Amino acid sequence: MNVIQEWLGSLGTAFLHLLIQPYYYIAIIFIALYYRRQVALERKLIHVKLHSWGQETWRTVWSGLVMGLVVSIAAILLGVSLSGTAVACIWVVSIVLSLLRVRYLCFAYSIGLLGVIQFILSFFPDALHGGTVGNITTAIREMDIPALLVLAALLHMAEALLARWQGAKLATPLFLKGKRGMVVGGYQLQAFWPLPLFLLIPSGAGTDLPWQPLLGGGLGIVSLPVIIGFSEMTQGMLPGRKAARTSGRLLMYSIVLLGLSLLAAWWSPLTLLAALAAMVLHEGLSWYSALEERSISPIFVHPPRGRKVLAVLPGSPGQELGILPGEILLKVNGILLTDATQLHEALRMNPAFCKLEVQNREGESKYLQSPIYDGDHHQLGIILVPETDGAVTAEAKPSSIFSIIAMKTGTRSRHLPNGRLKRNKATEAKKESAEG
Repeated sequence: MNVIQEWLGSLGTAFLHLLIQPYYYIAIIFIALYYRRQVALERKLIHVKLHSWGQETWRTVWSGLVMGLVVSIAAILLGVSLSGTAVACIWVVSIVLSLLRVRYLCFAYSIGLLGVIQFILSFFPDALHGGTVGNITTAIREMDIPALLVLAALLHMAEALLARWQGAKLATPLFLKGKRGMVVGGYQLQAFWPLPLFLLIPSGAGTDLPWQPLLGGGLGIVSLPVIIGFSEMTQGMLPGRKAARTSGRLLMYSIVLLGLSLLAAWWSPLTLLAALAAMVLHEGLSWYSALEERSISPIFVHPPRGRKVLAVLPGSPGQELGILPGEILLKVNGILLTDATQLHEALRMNPAFCKLEVQNREGESKYLQSPIYDGDHHQLGIILVPETDGAVTAEAKPSSIFSIIAMKTGTRSRHLPNGRLKRNKATEAKKESAEG
């Protein structure tokens, strides 16, 4: 009973230590900056925000807290422990890799790379023993790589579940430059979660950390904040389907990595294989997803009849009517849509009421009607797929850590051969109206 009370007290103290150390808050600030950048990107492309950076930050914080507790319990039950020097090495390698690409801010890459370095150092047992370099190499030699890879596998299981649970809700609609230079619609699915972990650590290693382990004797408990996340971009799938596929592949990856890591803990010669698999298989997921996207046709393009819906604003009349991304607006107040500007013109025919004919994703027509009130979005909150000659597009690549910190949206304006900015028909119509 005393042991249980001691552990519960230690967990409570570890949680308090998490709250008073700056690392968890740095993770939250980074995530808040990302969602602020996401809102800026939405305003740049569609002139309205679909997400609230404050709400999305809060959503990821509390869900990350819940998942962090689940991962911590699983790690403790599996007996995963790590030293203070291991924590320092993992974070340093992760930060360096994240400067190359933000998706490299991932324990699979950092732990896998450290496992490969440890294997190489095993061929030089008498080399690099003095000074700072010697301390670093000694720390790498003493790392329990299989245990760390088990932790990486558990974190990717959590990532898979969060991607399935929240991935589609966090998706951002994009205007992208497609094949043959035409503009198409798409979605970016990129999300991060701060996870507070409570892990076992040798009590003697506490002096290597900026916080102390809590239990006396052989092992203590330490709070360790980490960031997990995923990044995908799609032109050929709905956000929900893309998130589900990504989640399933991440789950399979984590199961394979967990199995290899447990086998490596039982038979150490498999450690190198597990470390390489952590990096190669994870990179393979990204390459396969990109290859899959190139092999399928974009779905967010306009058909000959009607205009396709890219997104619908939350709380708008369009959402209340049940209009979904991927559906087609055929007629508005009896007018067949063949151009995006016709939607606004058709709604102005009756400022108080509208009738819509919508083709759902299965190709069946549905007939909707709704009153229009003052303050409603001028297009019922419906964001249409861009016209093929759209003026502003986003870069078809994941965000970098520098663009997130600097709030760079990565959008670009398209120009005609003579250097003039390309304007879409809606922009030209507004200009002509103003001149008239």
